[in-house]
Amino acid sequence: MPRYYIWTIGCQMNKAESERLGVLFCQQGYKPAATVNEADFVILNSCIVRQKAEERVEDKIKTLEVLKRSRPALRIALTGCLVDSDLDVLKRRFPHIDYFFKPGEYPGWLGDKGSAFILLEQPQVSTFVPIIQGCNNFCSYCVVPYRRGKEKSRPVNEVIGEVEHLVGRGSREVVLLGQNVDSFGCDLPDKPDLANLLHQLNEIEGLARIRFLTNHPKDMGDRLIGAIENIEKVCEQVNLPVQSGDDEILRKMRREYTVKQYRKLVEKLRERVPQVALITDVIVGFPSESEKQFQATKKLLSEVKFDTVHVAAYSNRKETLAAKVYKDDILIAKKKERLNSIEKLQTEIAKEINKRLLGEKVEVLVEGRKKGKWYGRSRNGKLVFFTSFENLLGRLVEVRIVDTSPWSLQGEIIDSNR
Repeated sequence: MPRYYIWTIGCQMNKAESERLGVLFCQQGYKPAATVNEADFVILNSCIVRQKAEERVEDKIKTLEVLKRSRPALRIALTGCLVDSDLDVLKRRFPHIDYFFKPGEYPGWLGDKGSAFILLEQPQVSTFVPIIQGCNNFCSYCVVPYRRGKEKSRPVNEVIGEVEHLVGRGSREVVLLGQNVDSFGCDLPDKPDLANLLHQLNEIEGLARIRFLTNHPKDMGDRLIGAIENIEKVCEQVNLPVQSGDDEILRKMRREYTVKQYRKLVEKLRERVPQVALITDVIVGFPSESEKQFQATKKLLSEVKFDTVHVAAYSNRKETLAAKVYKDDILIAKKKERLNSIEKLQTEIAKEINKRLLGEKVEVLVEGRKKGKWYGRSRNGKLVFFTSFENLLGRLVEVRIVDTSPWSLQGEIIDSNR
């Protein structure tokens, strides 16, 4: 029986799409291979949002080129954000790759699914569910709209049908995905929004939790905040990228909000959902970013105190507006210095936030075992480890926190009958 191997790098959307590609390969009679060397068919699901990611993809492509010389029958496919509309250029650049298809597409030679969703037969306790593809925002630094196209929402009944299937196969939590989930439904005939979808998913028996990402600050409105506040299964965790703490940099980034507007949104969220955990993204070293502007970002992070900060150094992407209009004038060493400074700051903030949980009871959805301990997440996304001799996979358990760190919590089980 032929074997396939999928190598994935990048965002949660890529991971979700790789899972679904695996289903299609199995339907065509393939079995998963443990390594690239054991595979008859290799799929690379690529990311080029940052230069380092693109370099890793290109290194993998070169490795496969060497492998194919010794195994000419090996089939290779490339998908993800490295694939653009100019396939002829890609074919000349990578002649050893047999197939190219755009991110979010499922090629006909794997079975044409049309608009139907692809059913995962072996889902995880927590499973990614894409609900909207593409992005209409065109932030000046971001290549995603050029590769994934304009926003296209999945029909509500299709999403509900997939989640019902996943719950039937053992999933207890779903994470709804989109480059901008706040835009969900805007392109559908009845204009359903994300809040409407969350209300309907909340009625699915057996589903314990719902999360969603990523939000855009300019699009997150009162209806969605109300859904987080009032819908039982929606978790108190919000991914809300700020990118910079300086208005001029935000304008150049084309983010369409000010620092003041962002702060007001955070205040509203915390007022209505006091236990909410906030995650944000920050880019350092954007073209022309001065030391004063960088310090404004650090000030924002120090005052807002996010639970998690994903920080990246600006990476020049040739298709984007920023690459065409602004000179990438911040030295790499300076970018690294700023990145390290924010990482150090956030470590201290996360340590402070998590320390407050010492002695507290939290509800944990158990996702698996690691190094002899069970692990899972609290409703607001804290990673918790604890010991138990019971099989608790997929269970909701009550845990008392006995030790904390910036990155995870240690607990002792109180109640496993939930």
